[in-house]
Amino acid sequence: MTELLLATRNAKKLGELRRILDTENVRGIEIIGLDAVVEFPEAPETEPTFEGNALAKARDAAEATGLPSVADDSGLSVDALNGMPGVLSARWSGKHGDDPANLDLVLAQLGDVPDDRRGAAFVCAAALVLPSGVEVVVRGEWRGSLTREPRGANGFGYDPIFLPEGFEVTSAELEPAEKDAMSHRGRALRLLLPQLRRLTED
Repeated sequence: MTELLLATRNAKKLGELRRILDTENVRGIEIIGLDAVVEFPEAPETEPTFEGNALAKARDAAEATGLPSVADDSGLSVDALNGMPGVLSARWSGKHGDDPANLDLVLAQLGDVPDDRRGAAFVCAAALVLPSGVEVVVRGEWRGSLTREPRGANGFGYDPIFLPEGFEVTSAELEPAEKDAMSHRGRALRLLLPQLRRLTED
């Protein structure tokens, strides 16, 4: 069994990657998170792009643990806010990880924006770094629009206000398997599958 470190403490992200590997019939990989390894200094997310932040996190994890490591950086890009909050999504309100405050601030900033101009996309960059030095970075996007009020209890972050294209429910109202099949993170992680399959062949 090959251990693969997903550089996060977010149980929902760990569950998502495990479900994707299971759905895609990738066997022989055990997904572990940061809580399962010896703690190491994690560099702050200071890069201006999702790709840069994901790669920095994956490099740190692989160097510190010697394990194949995947990291992602994701966020919400709002058309009417010129692509913001973007890489600042997790700390848009000023405090990192305060999901309700971040969500409320985006809704307030879009208060006067009409429904037909509330387009947005969830963006995810995922990076795989191997101890051998191999690095792969991919990007997934999920287009939609933003509602005026939060709806749904599944998911996290901005999920309760994101209405995927072609749907009348928010991503927080989707079942986990439905979301995995369409989400920005699901799309990015699936692009890494060829490299992840190779880990079980070595």
